[in-house]
Amino acid sequence: MLPICNRPILEYHIEQLKELGVTDVLVVVGYLKEMIIDTLGDGSRLGVRIRYVEQQQTLGIAHAVMQLESYIHSPFFLFLGDIFYVPTDLREMTTLFEDATASGILAVKREGDPEAILKNFSVDVDEEGRVHRVVEKPRYPINNLKGCGVYLFGPEVFDAIRQTPRTAMRDEYEITNSIQILIDSGRPVYASEVIRWDFNITYPKDLLDCNRMWMEMNGLSSVVSEKATLHPDCTVEDSVIGENVVVDNGIRILRSLVLPNTRVTSGEDVQDSILSEHSSIRC
Repeated sequence: MLPICNRPILEYHIEQLKELGVTDVLVVVGYLKEMIIDTLGDGSRLGVRIRYVEQQQTLGIAHAVMQLESYIHSPFFLFLGDIFYVPTDLREMTTLFEDATASGILAVKREGDPEAILKNFSVDVDEEGRVHRVVEKPRYPINNLKGCGVYLFGPEVFDAIRQTPRTAMRDEYEITNSIQILIDSGRPVYASEVIRWDFNITYPKDLLDCNRMWMEMNGLSSVVSEKATLHPDCTVEDSVIGENVVVDNGIRILRSLVLPNTRVTSGEDVQDSILSEHSSIRC
């Protein structure tokens, strides 16, 4: 439930799906499932129907997707909950899926930073955009195309997942290995350049940077919840203040993220930090 400007990433994802005409959403839950269910509820607040499927063991993305097989009988989008995306138009994925009679469409972007590709996956395509190889966290990028963690699959992906072995390094079932199995079986998989901006949130600093960049993209200097209570002399600059935050003193909060239900009692300024109810992390 990582928050971007006081909204969970999952809510942004669900809004994007709703714009595509999706009305039924499946959310795979595990750790902190109660928090996710309490926040999203049945989806009526967001204009969709949400059902929850529990992943009993954390064994990778492909394993999580496999928990959905009995619920899915037609093409479906897969979004990852720890990546924030700003797409151009995801309808291009559905159009390509139908026109190419594809089994999978991978959302990609042209990445100027090779290090960003090394943290995600590399995609090898031909002149028509058909994918021939995907490499998870490559030692060397194949090209400047980065897989961004948005997928459109046909139900046949479940057959590929069943054939996917655990990885030796992480002892998980990687979705990129399942995609490669799909490709090697002769199923058509294509790449679609539909991601304008994305942020893979792995570390605390990633969460802070993503919030600040999203504010900048939307012309916001700061975001302060209406349910926050700040000391009259407190100043907030380039920061996000969550719901039910209380700041007791006239301090300066600069380039920081204060998570919901946090009470800031210190008289010292806060900068380049993430504050929660129980901890403070300098980024």
